[in-house]
Amino acid sequence: MSIRKRLTLILLSMMVLTCFLALVKGYQKSMHHGESLLDDELKIVAGVLIEQPLALSTDAVQVNNNSAQLLYQIWQNNSLLSGSSSLTNNQISFSEGFQTANVAGQRMRVFVMSKNSRKVIVAEPMAKRFELAEAVILSAMLPMLWAVPLLAIFISFFVKYALAPLTRLSKQLASRQANDFTPINWQVTDEEIKPVINRLNDLFKRVETAYLRERFFASDAAHELRTPLSSLKINVHNLANKQSNLQDHQELQAMSQGINRLSNIVEQMLILGRTQPEQWQRQFSEQSLLTITQQVVSEQYDKIDEKNQTISLEGDDFVINGDEFTLTTLIANLLSNAIKYTPDNGQIIIKLVPSNDGFSWQIDDSGAGMTEEQKERIFNRFYRVGGDQHPSGEQGAGLGMAIVQHIIAIYGASIHLANSPLGGLTVKVTFTGVKSD
Repeated sequence: MSIRKRLTLILLSMMVLTCFLALVKGYQKSMHHGESLLDDELKIVAGVLIEQPLALSTDAVQVNNNSAQLLYQIWQNNSLLSGSSSLTNNQISFSEGFQTANVAGQRMRVFVMSKNSRKVIVAEPMAKRFELAEAVILSAMLPMLWAVPLLAIFISFFVKYALAPLTRLSKQLASRQANDFTPINWQVTDEEIKPVINRLNDLFKRVETAYLRERFFASDAAHELRTPLSSLKINVHNLANKQSNLQDHQELQAMSQGINRLSNIVEQMLILGRTQPEQWQRQFSEQSLLTITQQVVSEQYDKIDEKNQTISLEGDDFVINGDEFTLTTLIANLLSNAIKYTPDNGQIIIKLVPSNDGFSWQIDDSGAGMTEEQKERIFNRFYRVGGDQHPSGEQGAGLGMAIVQHIIAIYGASIHLANSPLGGLTVKVTFTGVKSD
């Protein structure tokens, strides 16, 4: 729920609760004030009735009062002079003053006045008092209750107005690219927003510095290492040609393997530094995944043939809007891993299959597979399953899957690792927004 909705609901709830409490308090006050006024009214009525010039007669004067809003009796020397029709046959015995009692089948407020030999009894239903109090409180509170929806609209509007700077800041941050570290150039007068923008600008500056340092260090270092590595390769090759001693030749061969491994690390670091989304998306064009896959397989077929592995390519071609270099690097890394970790005489299957929201490039191998823990760590830089002690004995830099993850981000694709029906690992890369050929 948004802050605006939360604040509006809180303020509206507090207002409704306040109105309810005011209604209860007003009802109590109205009842108390109404009782005082109606008690005074009973006194006045009793005073008027006691002064009436009525004489004793055989039949008392009966007054029909079907509404029973006010009942009375006038007595003189224990003889009924006049009274309401529902009370003429009953002599009501009450002490002088106010009391509440059941009279004529309902709860009544009774007032008794005596003067000389005459006594007047006046009774009024309690329901009348409650109705009067309810009418007073409702007439006072009903306009406020009708005003609640209008107040809700005003509250929502002013809350939105008050939160406008925060909403604007949120939209600016949401529309920023991940690599946009420019400061927020926005002059605000709100004291609550100022420190937020200042801290964000400081954070952008620090993150940009760290981002550029990390991005260029690896590529610069790798680039500088290329020349001395090439020189070492040449010198080791020349020494190997001059050596006649078998032991010396084996040592040079081990040195050559180490240099080759270091060269592979350097090349992977350079590729990792180049796989930034903003660099490649500007030069996308239609690429055939089947053609690129066939090209990569042909380039690495010597390794496949050396281990006597069987490889097959299944499915229909589909075209993706992308870059040939990044797609080649992606497929080459995944195929290279499958070749490395599939034993001799093993099997590798590459599939191009349609999925629910696009097309998938999938590779299965008959290798040893991976545990769930290894699958979670496989995209970490320099992590290798089993390290150099892996049963395959294959050497590597541990950067291949990190590069794969970078390329996946460039295309907004997804990658899924699972156990393969062949016994090894299944790697499935799903592209969206592609078309079949």
